[in-house]
Amino acid sequence: MSLLQELQDRSGNQCELCASKNDLSIYEVPPISTGGVDGSLLACATCIEQIEDTDKTEANHWRCLNDSMWSEFRAVKVVAWRMLHRVKKDGWSQDLLDMMYLEDEELRFAEATGEHLDESEKIIHRDVNGAILQAGDNVVLIKDLKVKGSSMVAKQGTAVRRISLDPENAKYIEGKVGAQTIVIITDYVKKMAEKE
Repeated sequence: MSLLQELQDRSGNQCELCASKNDLSIYEVPPISTGGVDGSLLACATCIEQIEDTDKTEANHWRCLNDSMWSEFRAVKVVAWRMLHRVKKDGWSQDLLDMMYLEDEELRFAEATGEHLDESEKIIHRDVNGAILQAGDNVVLIKDLKVKGSSMVAKQGTAVRRISLDPENAKYIEGKVGAQTIVIITDYVKKMAEKE
């Protein structure tokens, strides 16, 4: 069964956030790199657009989270938590957040993008050229790097896809090189353009 089919079955073929039945597609919740049914949800174009572009976020649209925040599925709960934090200046969402409960692992996943932090608290990760790195971005190594604890050397020019950010240190990111997940210092990477 395809991922789309699994998500359609799980959701009753409607947006798992707002219950719309129109223009549905798979949304992989960042910064998870495995995707799959546990790291994805079925969402409408309106929800996806507002999740991905903070300037287009309409607080009233997200009142739908009053229902979907109780989902049994991790990806849905995580996105609901993040969006409630994004619109928390509206008051009603703070009431929902106060009722919401996430297991420790779910909370770590939800906090991974820094959505819950005020701008002054956010740690900004930048590549060697000063470009801002986001969870899920793709980067290229700009020099050969010896991987600590192994004999492996990550070669210059190696693409590291769907990185995750260290929430406590702006200089550290994580990504997979081959089958191994490694910590990389941001001074040694360059952000890849969208089309690369």
